[in-house]
Amino acid sequence: MAQLYLNVTALGAADGASTIECWQVKSPFVIATDAGTAGSAIAQLGNVANLSYLAIPPNFDGGLHRAPAKQWVYFTSGLAYITVPSNDSVGAYVTGGEFGLIFAADTADVSTEGHRTQYPSSTQTIGLQLPTLNGEVPAHDVLHSGPCITGEVSGLRALV
Repeated sequence: MAQLYLNVTALGAADGASTIECWQVKSPFVIATDAGTAGSAIAQLGNVANLSYLAIPPNFDGGLHRAPAKQWVYFTSGLAYITVPSNDSVGAYVTGGEFGLIFAADTADVSTEGHRTQYPSSTQTIGLQLPTLNGEVPAHDVLHSGPCITGEVSGLRALV
């Protein structure tokens, strides 16, 4: 089996403006050997500084903001819609669950305006924020501008 890599929608920045990009994390999936997960696919995403649990109300508008830290955000349920003011024709719908992982790196040191996150679901959205230790950004390649599409992340099903 060919090596598989995690593709994730990311909020980056270029020339002071937030961007939406599809990143491929350079750390490949490996088969776990630890008890309880042996035989499962695992991708090491780096160390985290802390963990926050978010309960976001239905139809909530988070407004324009920058990421508070370079961080993984995992939506376990619900729906998020992310746009950037520099290119409002490109948005990323992030559905909770299997496709709910993003990386946010558009912090105040690299982005002047940030991004806008709206939660258009009629139910609450649950998420986890995991800032990386020491503000590390995972080693990655930018696959393209704009969010990853389903076909770019559904390839992980080949692991099972």
